Amino acid sequence: FFFLCNLSLVPAAASKNKVKGSQGQFPLTQNVTVVEGGTAILTCRVDQNDNTSLQWSNPAQQTLYFDDKKALRDNRIELVRASWHELSISVSDVSLSDEGQYTCSLFTMPVKTSKAYLTVLGVPEKPQISGFSSPVMEGDLMQLTCKTSGSKPAADIRWFKNDKEIKDVKYLKEEDANRKTFTVSSTLDFRVDRSDDGVAVICRVDHESLNATPQVAMQVLEIHYTPSVKIIPSTPFPQEGQPLILTCESKGKPLPEPVLWTKDGGELPDPDRMVVSGRELNILFLNKTDNGTYRCEATNTIGQSSAEYVLIVHDVPNTLLPTTIIPSLTTATVTTTVAITTSTTTSATTSSVRDPNALAGQTGPDHALIGGIVAVVVFVTLCSIFLLGRYLARHKGTYLTNEAKGAEDAPDADTAIINAEGSQVNAEEKKEYFI
Repeated sequence: FFFLCNLSLVPAAASKNKVKGSQGQFPLTQNVTVVEGGTAILTCRVDQNDNTSLQWSNPAQQTLYFDDKKALRDNRIELVRASWHELSISVSDVSLSDEGQYTCSLFTMPVKTSKAYLTVLGVPEKPQISGFSSPVMEGDLMQLTCKTSGSKPAADIRWFKNDKEIKDVKYLKEEDANRKTFTVSSTLDFRVDRSDDGVAVICRVDHESLNATPQVAMQVLEIHYTPSVKIIPSTPFPQEGQPLILTCESKGKPLPEPVLWTKDGGELPDPDRMVVSGRELNILFLNKTDNGTYRCEATNTIGQSSAEYVLIVHDVPNTLLPTTIIPSLTTATVTTTVAITTSTTTSATTSSVRDPNALAGQTGPDHALIGGIVAVVVFVTLCSIFLLGRYLARHKGTYLTNEAKGAEDAPDADTAIINAEGSQVNAEEKKEYFI
């Protein structure tokens, strides 16, 4: 891993005259950057050379190679290529002490040199997170510190929580004892709540020596908090005679177990019908005496919480009575429908209607009795009207049935009829009435 750039300035005459001869010869080198522990390649080139020797020297001006001859006993230094135009050497297992300015010399008259600076990057150590003590109580202030050493130049530390970067942090950089590398630390302060339980807080170290693969440290938070409680009924509209299950949904850390059920501030009144199973309260058959406030209470080592549910048992809807049709008296038809749940009377021929929500075979005995009485009263009334009509129809008209005045003095029947006021002579007085 290395980056290249020119180090030495070429004299104007040399840069313009690239011809044979000592005045046209000049060594060219490039700066090198390498990660600690890696291998550095130092290359010195001469475009035009008249068989003049090349030499590499270290920052202490010790000769490393003179042409293809090794001058310094260091097993880490090896010859890569040697010719009249190039001298390249390698330095393996580079350490921070190898950093400095290396010199390539071309032995002309006078000697020409070129400098190459070797930069060694210090790799930061794996970061460590401190300051976390498990468990943490909800509402406490947490302070986490992430630290890494051995970086050169100083590394950068970034914090992430739920994959979202946290910007408001403290940063501290200190020089190590070797005066070459740095120890970097960053502190994160925040107040925890129950939503932080199980969340991973990540400290990430970025550095150019890591080749775009940052080092990370992770801390999973464990937060203890009081329970939260909610009661969920099995049906939103409980009816008489039906079963009902109340589920106590409780969340907390540590997990609350078991839960306590009460009714109206006391124990459950009917243990045979009201069965508690874990977090569930099962009422087998509802009746009006079950109305009241049910309370679920959950407790853990942190605290206690509860929730309430007000139970109102509703009546079961009843079916409509069958339609009663009265036979025709004259030329009119009267149809009467009597419903238990309403006082409306409809004058139309209808069929029997059932409430789709009513339970089969379940009717209210009181309502049935009232409906029967009403039906009987209506039937008796209609029968009375029918008989009265029949009577009036049979006795049509009004007639004078008394003997005519003066008929009692007549000697015989013929004379009595002739002298009677109701005779044919006064027939116009006879009248007939119809109802």
